Amino acid sequence: MIKIKNLHKKFGKVEVLKGLDLSIHSNTSSGGIVAVLGPNGSGKTTLIKSILGMVIPDKGEIKLQDKNILKKHQYRNNINYLPQIANFPSNLSVKELIKMVKDLRPKPTTDNNLIDLFGLLPFLDKKLGNLSGGTKQKVNILLTFMFDSELIILDEPTTGLDPISLLNLKKIILEEKQKGKTILITSHIMSFVEEMADEIVFLLDGKIYFKGTLVEIKQSTNQKDLEHAIAAILTTTNSKFN
Repeated sequence: MIKIKNLHKKFGKVEVLKGLDLSIHSNTSSGGIVAVLGPNGSGKTTLIKSILGMVIPDKGEIKLQDKNILKKHQYRNNINYLPQIANFPSNLSVKELIKMVKDLRPKPTTDNNLIDLFGLLPFLDKKLGNLSGGTKQKVNILLTFMFDSELIILDEPTTGLDPISLLNLKKIILEEKQKGKTILITSHIMSFVEEMADEIVFLLDGKIYFKGTLVEIKQSTNQKDLEHAIAAILTTTNSKFN
């Protein structure tokens, strides 16, 4: 599904990606959920935005389905993306925003089921600027999942969600996985990652530090859970530079 080779990116004098190599393949029948983790400044946001075409790498190659995507745009129609912060036009109503996104993206949608699932019916005529952060996140999720795409990228998807909405989000993610989709997730909530992810990609200082299953990262760090495994990696690497 995704093949990245020798990816480099600098912002000014700061080298964010340093020859990053990554391959992500999912079983086409059962899909796969991959968590892209790393501390602030590790390069994970730049990596995700490079896949989306929002950042142009200085060097390297990114392929989706064996096709080079750099400086192209049509491939993005087959990616669903949930940004960490949903900057919606505050003067639009929820209904108007949904219609606008539908008009911009000529694909079949399944928004009615999602409206019901997340209880958004009472908010359809309300202005986005008047909504709470949690309700905006539900709208964000609706806009992401109402399209059918092979690759789904979720950046901090749990932000602001109440417990019932979180359960519904998990349900949707697992349903998409069962359809054979590849799902990339970034999150600082390790319990969510541990529950959902099939594979962990851990970035550190612009490179892949670890790639493997939850069992493998816990075994390699001799820790009982993901949170302690990540802490052990960071403690070890920090001690090398001090």
